[in-house]
Formats: sequence, C-alpha cells, structure tokens
Amino acid sequence: MPDEPAENISGGASGGGRETVFDPADPETATRAEVVVDRLGERYWRKAYGGQGGFECLVRTILSQNTSDKASQPAHDELMAQYGGGDLAESLAAADREGIVDAIRSGGLYNQKSKLIQGVAEEVLADFGSEADFDRYVREEAPATVRDRLLEMKGVGPKTADCVLLFAGGRGGVFPVDTHVHRIARRIGLAPADADHEGVRAALERDIPDEKCGFGHTAMIQFGREFCKARKPACLDGPEACPMADVCEMVGVTDNSE
Repeated sequence: MPDEPAENISGGASGGGRETVFDPADPETATRAEVVVDRLGERYWRKAYGGQGGFECLVRTILSQNTSDKASQPAHDELMAQYGGGDLAESLAAADREGIVDAIRSGGLYNQKSKLIQGVAEEVLADFGSEADFDRYVREEAPATVRDRLLEMKGVGPKTADCVLLFAGGRGGVFPVDTHVHRIARRIGLAPADADHEGVRAALERDIPDEKCGFGHTAMIQFGREFCKARKPACLDGPEACPMADVCEMVGVTDNSE
C-alpha cells in the first residue's frame, strides 16, 4: 500500500491523517459507493482525518484552487515561512499585499488569491477574534453551521468549505468534491451522469458511511491521478488496465461525451 503523497490538500502525515482500521462492507448489502470506496482503500489507504488548524487549512485550500498540488504546495510553504509562527490570521491581515503576492507567486493566480487570503484573514479576526478562536469554531460548532459560515466568505466554495470541515474539523460524513471526484463518481455510476458538484457530493455522502468519506475522498483523487484521468482513462486500453473495471459503468467514456 503506497504512502499518501505529501503534496495534496491533506498534506500526508502533516495533514492530521492517521491510519485507521475500518470494517469492510458486505458486498451483498452495502451500497455500490461503499464497495467502491472500500476497494480504493485497499489499494491506497484507509485514514481518518482532522488535526490541521482551521485557518491554515482554509488558506491552504484557497491556494489549491485552480492549480496543481505541485504548484500550490511550495506557495503554502513559503507563505507559512514568512507569516506563520504566531497568529497567522493576524499576520496576513496586517501584511503588505505585495508581500503575500511574492510568497505565493509560484502557485499561480497570485493577485487574486492574495486578495482572497487577506480578505478571509480580516474576516476571521473581525468575527472570531483570533486564529485560535476560529480553529475552535471549526472543530466544535455544528458542521452544517460551520459550512454555511464558510460559504459566506468570498472565495470559499463548497469544496473549500468541505476540505476545512474534513481536514481541520475531522468531521465524518464530509466528502469534498473536486474535479477528480466529480469525474470519477459519474463515470463509475455512483452519481447521475449530469450531476453537478453538489449533486455528486449529496449522492456520495448519502451512500457512504460517515467514517469512510475522508479516505474515500483522498483515495479517489489518487485513483484519478493514476488511472481514471480526464482525457485518457486507463480503461480505454482494456478492462485489465484498470483495477476498478469490474465495478465501473464507464459512463461517458466510450462515446467521449463527458
């Protein structure tokens, strides 16, 4: 079983993930979604998440928007090197914007993201008082309340809010939907072919046990990177090329209609 890459939003070991034993589903009674997630967990990892700081996770996820992990990870690391070590929200709110731009330049979209990051820092200080108080809110308040509040922040969409709930809050039953998850869930047939990101999220969170949503999310992303790619999924080379071929409906693959 491979190690989880450090260059992703969960951050490997630094992301708070910990190896955990989960009971495998009975294929006779489980939903297809749970069977698929169990299979992905066997191939990659079964982990429980939680432990990242809420505000740092929020910043990290904003940096990951519309860019690769390879690009966003160095930007996050440089931002933390320059502004971490104390109250991150306070440091970023007081920072010169150009300083933030220079720190995150390697991640792309640096002008837009620097404005969003400084904006959420100011909002966190105004509404919660400190980074620590915001982190506590993310961990302890009702998940639906936290999600709604995060979605009120400029630059925070459903995937970003759900990543904060999962990786910082350690909340079960949260399955963030990025481009990989959106593509794979529809191809396999776990969500309707025409489902938008929120439709996919609703289908997965309905059919997958709460405790399996976290590793289901990260393992599905890894599967998308290795096998179920957007332009040329492995199954086009034959069912033997994909380890999930026997549980996949290949929706939209053969006619290239995705």
